[in-house]
Amino acid sequence: MNKHLTNQSLTNQSLRPEPVPLIDLAAQRRRLGKSVDEAVSRVLAHCQFINGPEVAQLEAELAAFSGAKHVVTCASGTDALLMVLMAKGVGRGDAVFCPSFTFCATGEAVALTGATPVFVDVDETTFNMDPGSLTRGIATATKSGLKPRAVIPVDLFGQSADHDAIAAIAEAEGLFVLDDAAQAFGASYKGRRLGTSGLATATSFFPAKPLGCFGDGGAIFTDDAELAATLRSIRVHGQGSDKYDNVRLGLTGRLDTMQAAILLEKLKIFEDEIAARNIVAERYARGLGNVVSVPRLASGCTSVWAQYTIRLPAGTDRDGFAAALKAQGIPTAIYYPKSMHQQTAYRDYPVADGGLPISEKLSDDVISLPMHAYLDEPTQERIVRAVRSALST
Repeated sequence: MNKHLTNQSLTNQSLRPEPVPLIDLAAQRRRLGKSVDEAVSRVLAHCQFINGPEVAQLEAELAAFSGAKHVVTCASGTDALLMVLMAKGVGRGDAVFCPSFTFCATGEAVALTGATPVFVDVDETTFNMDPGSLTRGIATATKSGLKPRAVIPVDLFGQSADHDAIAAIAEAEGLFVLDDAAQAFGASYKGRRLGTSGLATATSFFPAKPLGCFGDGGAIFTDDAELAATLRSIRVHGQGSDKYDNVRLGLTGRLDTMQAAILLEKLKIFEDEIAARNIVAERYARGLGNVVSVPRLASGCTSVWAQYTIRLPAGTDRDGFAAALKAQGIPTAIYYPKSMHQQTAYRDYPVADGGLPISEKLSDDVISLPMHAYLDEPTQERIVRAVRSALST
């Protein structure tokens, strides 16, 4: 092998920028390593892998954290949504209203019940459900012969939806509200933590979420004792007083004890991590606010910044922008390159009258930057410089 080429190759490798993680689970793992290991060891010792004592303890601590009277943990954020819809008897002929600019699980849970997801548009600033489009969506469903039953606002990217406006429309139309807080558990709306809006709130503990476990997991928050009891039945095959007396259709929807144990340790540092995420968001806003559209918090809202999603200037080559950052060791992600009504599985479902132009526009120009509680200032300055450089070329 040519010695010069070998030396040149080593030089190029040494000059290659150190990659930045999009979400740094490893840093959190180092911080919590011993306590998580001990929590897992306790589960391995008592061997109650299903519905062990950590599950009930987690539910109690999540209730205290959120202010909800009842918490029912479950196997995933998708199951959390589906279980509530099942408990309320949502099914064929019913319309459930969802924002289109979100992850597919929101509409998927509706479709799995046999009901019809009706997609509505979002606000251009907050990316959350537009109450005006919701009103038009209800009219669309009614004209189509569907029965409006529920609305699922999504607290996207970590910020709460406009729950007062949505609740007013829902009450006027006789709908129940199921808040999808999969990306925003820990955030607040007008002084109240998410978990107490509407009939129920669903969240996800997928590892990349601000509060995530080491696998899949979810939870449902509600002040309705009867609903909570029904949900506890549904998550174990619909069982009644005995596991061989099943009184309704259900799921295998339980949260594993080991995941509950891990979440208990993560919950101890969650407040600190939320504060750190807000510091990171503020630094981004200062460094990038004059070159891209940075996220804006609505009045009375806080965010847990599940993602930090910017909008690129009109005419920017988004793929080229992402490639330029990747060359600097900086990853990006696009949430979501297609809104739900544009996706193959969902494109035949109805959309609100007037279409969903904001959702479609956002799908074309948003991109997300690294965001986590362990993003230090020098690394973030490097990201900001790379963004500004990519936009100036």
